[in-house]
Amino acid sequence: MEIPAMKVVFGEDDRREILARIEDSLATGMLAQGQYVRQFEGKWSEYLGVKYAVATCSGGAALEVCLQALNVKDKEVLIPVNTFAATPLSVLLAGGKVRFTDIDAATLSPSLEQLKRRVTPKTAGVIIVHIGGIVTPEIEDIRSWCSQNGLWLLEDAAHAHGSEINGRKAGTFGLAGTFSFFATKIMTTAEGGIIVTQSEELTKRATILRDYGKAEPWVSYHTDSGFNWRMSELHAAIGLTQLKRLDAFITWRENIAKLYTQLLQQIPEATPVLPKDRSSWYKYIVLLNQQIDKGRVKKSMKQQGISLSGGVYDVPLHQQPIFKTMADGEFPIADDFCRRHICLPIYYGMTGGEAEFVVESLKRGIKEAR
Repeated sequence: MEIPAMKVVFGEDDRREILARIEDSLATGMLAQGQYVRQFEGKWSEYLGVKYAVATCSGGAALEVCLQALNVKDKEVLIPVNTFAATPLSVLLAGGKVRFTDIDAATLSPSLEQLKRRVTPKTAGVIIVHIGGIVTPEIEDIRSWCSQNGLWLLEDAAHAHGSEINGRKAGTFGLAGTFSFFATKIMTTAEGGIIVTQSEELTKRATILRDYGKAEPWVSYHTDSGFNWRMSELHAAIGLTQLKRLDAFITWRENIAKLYTQLLQQIPEATPVLPKDRSSWYKYIVLLNQQIDKGRVKKSMKQQGISLSGGVYDVPLHQQPIFKTMADGEFPIADDFCRRHICLPIYYGMTGGEAEFVVESLKRGIKEAR
């Protein structure tokens, strides 16, 4: 049996609906800044329960636009070391300075106490990343602490479409939240991202920044800096259909995750990292015991036909060549997690039999790696 790391599924009805919108865009010639982008922004803000959404060409672009709008030039931003490079790169490209933090092993996010130890007078804000779709239960406390100390909170929710804590969706706790709609995500626009916020001021500036600093679309009158960070009509056409399916995608993944959790009780050397509330289940994360050779487990599973999905992340940021000089401390919890974790395949359409085969493959891999 061959099981991929991930799979993107478009049913026949979904394909027909998407193609009808694309046909309309091609027929009218309206390929950018049109009705489908506006509809997608409206539907996404409605889904999250926020006032505003600004669509962009990628999740990284959403982060960079936010940070440009927040004027982080020469200011510090606290960032966990176990995230994708887009998070710190967006700070650097906006002229800011990265200050790394360690994480809590249970939530894969910095704890409030860890943030307090890393904040300095130069710190402007905090980026919390919902790794694998897990929202830290401390998010409200972190938000309150940021507010009390004159810091903004930005959520990098690239993994967390539809994730919740205490009935509130990821991306809605901070001044702004950003999402990615890359091809591997829970829902996709092929390429794309979006900013969500309750702030009218941030929305206005982000809208200008994403379009070369133009005060109005299609008018070459520039009131600010900026670049081309726009989402196209064709990408939004995909997103409108995918968004309607998002909760179904999550429910399917949730059922596979429940089965994984049950089956992994047979393997004491593999401990799942579980959310405290609703997760998008972008990743199903498993922590291997110290004595297990992760590389040998992955090799064994690959030989058995199992492609493990990408880690979150195998090499932490402070060990990446481009960021090494920015690391001014030690991050032992993140180091340990990155060294020992794997992510099991999980996707819409995956069967229970496939999940069982994955766990049996993992069991054999661990036996060989002892």
